Amino acid sequence: MINNSIRNLILFLFMFSFSNILLAGNNHFEEGKKLFELKKYKDSKFKFEKAIVFNPKNEKSYLYLAKIFNKEKNIDLEESNLKTVILLNPKNEEAVYLLARLSIKKSNFSKTKDLIVIFEDVCKKLCVLKDELLEELKISSKQ
Repeated sequence: MINNSIRNLILFLFMFSFSNILLAGNNHFEEGKKLFELKKYKDSKFKFEKAIVFNPKNEKSYLYLAKIFNKEKNIDLEESNLKTVILLNPKNEEAVYLLARLSIKKSNFSKTKDLIVIFEDVCKKLCVLKDELLEELKISSKQ
């Protein structure tokens, strides 16, 4: 009887601690998002990185990090974070769209075409941007 009570207490404490850790990671993401909207990119980057420490599968934090690296003109880290988002969630339409735009900038037109096909399959809210991608691809491939 005592062993069951102790085991249940330990299990409860473990679950309580784990839920607090997850909440802390989510709070870091929300704080980072607010800082990003205020264009405080350095501070928001730190918050998103902390959110990832608490939850390495936090696709939204990777997406915002990619946006920050885009602002900083760090193409390699932008691409890496976008690929991580897609690895975590292949149906993240914003990440597919941003990666397609990045592929156009890098003049990787065959990859862009593949990404546009994927974008067509996963888009729900951003479908209107497909024509923009096709136009950018057309203009860039002529240059």
